[in-house]
Amino acid sequence: MRKSIFLLFIIFTHLIAFAQVSPKDDGVIKILAIGNSFSEDGIENYLHELGTANGKKMIIGNLYIGGAPLSLHVKNANEDAAKYQYRKIGLDGKKITTKDVSISQALSSENWDYISFQQASPLSGKFDVVIESLPELVSYVRGKVNPETQFVYHQTWAYQHDSTHKGFANYNRDQITMYNAIVNVSKKVAKLGDFKYVVPAGTAIQNARTSSMGDTFTRDGYHLQLDYGRFTAACTWYEKIFGEDVRKNSYKPEKVTELQAKIAKETAHKAVKKPYKVSKVKL
Repeated sequence: MRKSIFLLFIIFTHLIAFAQVSPKDDGVIKILAIGNSFSEDGIENYLHELGTANGKKMIIGNLYIGGAPLSLHVKNANEDAAKYQYRKIGLDGKKITTKDVSISQALSSENWDYISFQQASPLSGKFDVVIESLPELVSYVRGKVNPETQFVYHQTWAYQHDSTHKGFANYNRDQITMYNAIVNVSKKVAKLGDFKYVVPAGTAIQNARTSSMGDTFTRDGYHLQLDYGRFTAACTWYEKIFGEDVRKNSYKPEKVTELQAKIAKETAHKAVKKPYKVSKVKL
């Protein structure tokens, strides 16, 4: 009997030790977004390829509900609701989508290095709305992941100047007003103390709009253009997460021209350097 108890104790302590192993020990960078279509635009396309080009091993996950605000994520967390599409890009770069997954299930599926949080785009510049839900969601996630897992806040982008999205009315249908509001929220979130990084995708897109390509980085007024738009966001994520100058990364999507790729990388690099201010790009 004593021998059996001792063996159970050894197994239990080994399981605890395994659970607490640093996520960085396996040489794979694992990123999970609790998000929506803006996290789809940000990390599901080209980020894995940028990593592969420089020998990075990556697993990328996105807990997707279209248009989901932080308040919905909190509700789903508290109810352990299996309402997400869990899009997961494995080491081989292939994406597998699993339906009806809960936040807790996705959190336990990998020893995540980074968990990303973001607000729904119409509310992304409303700090009073963000703060109603963000601390509770952060607390929930912190209780279910490795102590060494780090949190990031995804700074989303302002709408195209002529966007017809009804949420644009929150910012007087003015792109710069919306961008400044998003930046203000990002600054305040950064000071909360919960986040390792703010990924300044919004500033990268705003930088890109100063280039020769102009205000063409969305496909419908708010979601990113599928090729160079998404590539710009991916470049921003890459440089912020890995701390490497993305301009030196050789990867370029097939449908993106050399000029478009150069603009995407330059605007991302400038955004990481100055995440709360527009930097003009002379390309």
